[in-house]
Amino acid sequence: MSDTALPPAHHTRQQWLRVLAQARREDLSELAPPVLAPHVFEALRAPEVGLVMLRGRIGNTGDRFNLGEATVTRCVTRLHFGGLTVAGVGMVLGRDTERAQWVAGLDALLQLEACHGDVMERVIAPLAQRRQARIAVEAARTNTSRVQFYTLQAEATEPTP
Repeated sequence: MSDTALPPAHHTRQQWLRVLAQARREDLSELAPPVLAPHVFEALRAPEVGLVMLRGRIGNTGDRFNLGEATVTRCVTRLHFGGLTVAGVGMVLGRDTERAQWVAGLDALLQLEACHGDVMERVIAPLAQRRQARIAVEAARTNTSRVQFYTLQAEATEPTP
């Protein structure tokens, strides 16, 4: 592999950032440190906690309305690797500065061709699989109480004399 930065397709970077942002802290704490340890990251924006306004639309087509606020933690890190410099971003729900730093570091590594495949295999793929497993378990749990109205039959009534 060459020491070049990948120009990630916009949707590809969105996908790995989505996986990282939705990952549970326990999973990230297990998978991220071994991958991040050999590298030295510089904080461009130290982790900071703030609020974001959540907005919604009725039926996803109506006018926007303010739904409420959520606490987020964000940070930006820089990585110098083989003559290249890349910046990684991390934004996660809640007040977890370490988790935001892990996400930012992994994002930076994923932008490097030399590291991309390794990080995808060792971190992103397992995180995505664990999330899908949790979704499947939750779906199976909720399906036990699901009512399917189209399968219900009308009660037979006796004709009145």
